Amino acid sequence: MEQITSRANPLCVHFRKLASSRAYREEAGEFLCDSPKLLEEAVRWGADIRAVLCTRDTALPPLASGVRAIQVPESVMESVSPMETPQGVVFSCRRADCRPPEALEPGHYLVLDGVQDPGNVGTILRTADAFACAGVFLLPGCADVYSPKTLRAGMGVHFRRSMLRCTLEELTALLQGAGLPLYAAALGEGAADLRQLDLSRCAVAVGSEGRGVSPALLARSQGRLRIPMSPRCESLNAAAAAAVILWEMARTDGGTWSEE
Repeated sequence: MEQITSRANPLCVHFRKLASSRAYREEAGEFLCDSPKLLEEAVRWGADIRAVLCTRDTALPPLASGVRAIQVPESVMESVSPMETPQGVVFSCRRADCRPPEALEPGHYLVLDGVQDPGNVGTILRTADAFACAGVFLLPGCADVYSPKTLRAGMGVHFRRSMLRCTLEELTALLQGAGLPLYAAALGEGAADLRQLDLSRCAVAVGSEGRGVSPALLARSQGRLRIPMSPRCESLNAAAAAAVILWEMARTDGGTWSEE
């Protein structure tokens, strides 16, 4: 195993940039993860791991040939890890292609419209995986799916599911081509109880934490839906709302997630 003892080592500098800069992650085509659990998931699902830094006495899973494994002292790990309390492992992976396919398969899809909190985005991606969502679209303005906070909240979903980034125009063209309606989770006149809709073959958009679904998306949607709740409550957190919608989608689709 290699040894690095200096915080100024080029690989350490590279890791710090991956942790702190979305632009750098996109330029480098890599992202940074920061826990043994995520490393286990990356190995399990065959992620393209580039380099692993670990502290002494930290056990590593079997790594593929060509993956750099480097031991560092605690002080270097603290300088590299984006966590306040490092867990002894940080590693870099190659980013997957987030472009959507040329055509969509029938199914239920979730759309994130300007969801800016990385923890919410990661939680939603994890929940979508749990309920066998056919795909999650991220429109411009969403948090970076490859930020350390999003990755941590996703708990390994990035290694087994595709995240699809596109514009609103690209999304609507794909949905129209597949014959799938687009609904917006938004209050307002005519908003239907989501239990009254067939959500097994559609896309549903969840808006940003502060502003909700954008006017542009509302104008392109085929209708609004609402989640029934106590009149004392005005709204739900974006991740909580997405979880309810994803559950209802899976239920109306026959609960096929239980067969995977």
